[in-house]
Amino acid sequence: MTFLMVNNKVWYDQMLAWRDMHIKPRHFILMLSLVVGVFAAFAAYLLKSTIHFIQHFLVESFSRDNVNFWYLVFPVVGVFLTSLFVRKIVKDDISHGVTRILYAISQRKSILKLHNVWSSLVGSSVTIGFGGSVGAEAPIVLTGSAIGSNLGKFFKLDQKTLMLLVGCGAAGAIGGIFKAPIAGLVFTLEVLMLDMTLTSIVPLLISSVTATSVSYILSGSSFMFQFSTYEPFAVERIPYLILLGIVCGLTSLYFTRGMNRIESFFRKYKNPYTKLAIGGVILSLLIFIFPPLYGEGYDTIENLLNGNSASVLDRSFFQQLGNSPWVMVIYLVLIVVFKIFASAATTSGGGVGGIFAPSLFMGSLVGFVFATVFGIFGIHLPEENFALAGMSGLMSGVMHAPLTGIFLIAELTGGYNLFMTLMIVSVVSYMTIILFEPHSLYAMRLAQKGELLTHHKDKAVLTLLKMENVIETDLAVLSPDMNLGEIVKVISHSKRNIFPVVHPETNVLMGVVLLDEVRNIMFRPELYGRFTARQLMISPPATINENLPMEKVMTIFEDSGAWNLPVVDNQKRYVGYVSKSKIFNSYRHVLVHFSDE
Repeated sequence: MTFLMVNNKVWYDQMLAWRDMHIKPRHFILMLSLVVGVFAAFAAYLLKSTIHFIQHFLVESFSRDNVNFWYLVFPVVGVFLTSLFVRKIVKDDISHGVTRILYAISQRKSILKLHNVWSSLVGSSVTIGFGGSVGAEAPIVLTGSAIGSNLGKFFKLDQKTLMLLVGCGAAGAIGGIFKAPIAGLVFTLEVLMLDMTLTSIVPLLISSVTATSVSYILSGSSFMFQFSTYEPFAVERIPYLILLGIVCGLTSLYFTRGMNRIESFFRKYKNPYTKLAIGGVILSLLIFIFPPLYGEGYDTIENLLNGNSASVLDRSFFQQLGNSPWVMVIYLVLIVVFKIFASAATTSGGGVGGIFAPSLFMGSLVGFVFATVFGIFGIHLPEENFALAGMSGLMSGVMHAPLTGIFLIAELTGGYNLFMTLMIVSVVSYMTIILFEPHSLYAMRLAQKGELLTHHKDKAVLTLLKMENVIETDLAVLSPDMNLGEIVKVISHSKRNIFPVVHPETNVLMGVVLLDEVRNIMFRPELYGRFTARQLMISPPATINENLPMEKVMTIFEDSGAWNLPVVDNQKRYVGYVSKSKIFNSYRHVLVHFSDE
């Protein structure tokens, strides 16, 4: 066994040495981006196939005309099995895939654990296959990014390249699962990446195009949603498109804040079985009453886009009320309202999934209802077009990614002739939500903790700076009972002019002695026994908690006007000192690395 390990280590080192000698770094990155794209496409195909197999096995025999009580059982079973899998086998948090990627980029040097290559696939397959009201896209994005990250780790690539490969994995995942190469590229640039250059875009494009090509080979060249009946863009409909954009923006706000508050409610419960019980009851009842909430909801989108809206009422209590337009409107509005409860109950109860599909689902319903209501009052608006535009608007608002919303919907449906329609609604929706919410649902939790990298380079660099890297611990510490003579001996052996006074037993910071404050008496031996550190110390202008993000640290420096401040823990115990000059020096080094090609 030892021989094999040594032999493998030798082979591994030889392989790395050969690569360094024969393959240029730039060319190697391009090769890896292609490999990442292939793996991401296969992962996407496997995930979608598994979900469809489970769903077909469970619900294919359901009657279209009757309420089915299995809707009360299957979703709970799926969430329970997923929760058990995550807690007993994975033993790590794999929910909120895109948020995990953002956290890895911000805090973990773009390192994603190896289990993320497969754990999200298994978890989301079971969750969604059994009816969990979430999407498979965020898990596959996490899978693709984990593939890129772990390939980079295997070949011992630097952090900058790891970040790029994480982006390649995400682009490949979106391109593979949606057959949307441009959307994959744009999603990565808008949502994940920060300081991309033209040289960085090429690997992203290779991964996205490769994954899309492999998906075409595996599952055919048809669009994800068959959308053939549309009316061309008309100038006279622009006011209605603007109004739809505002409605989508407000709905996105409801989606974002509603999901966040419901998840916060679930976080109060620490017992996983309590979460499962509450989430399972909510999810099952909602799916039982509103069957379109079962799974991703793509069948409903397909029906709305192809003028088959009546089928949305199948297997529901509303089916008995007839096909009145107002019945349809009320039914769809209720689904929009309760969709966030179903999605949040799925993930908070223990399931695995994302918000891609829920945002597309809600968007199609919002657009369809918008057009239907105007149609009732005699104003003709093409329902299919507006359902498509609603999808773009909701995705733009929820993800704070208008370009992704535009290109994804166009590529999903082949609705390229409706670019202006998609652009107007997406932009207006984005402009509406940013008035109320500065962060997307993905970024909200990280932003609250100060752990989010943004497109603002200064803030991004400050986020990358860590307190533990700038804290200075070489300052001489004084006891409060030390007399002036003892203090002078400490000063004589120190190169600093600040001396923290710390309680000898509790290590609590009591104050600081400044060299400038004792300079006029330190050369008078007759005073050495008269003064103590307790008498000479002063309070620092401010203290800094060791867990504060760097952006808040700089705010404290600016507010206090100090150049040096003590660092304490949550119990006010002395940890060290931090200086502006140290932060600026570290900032310069990080900025150079961050911007390095």
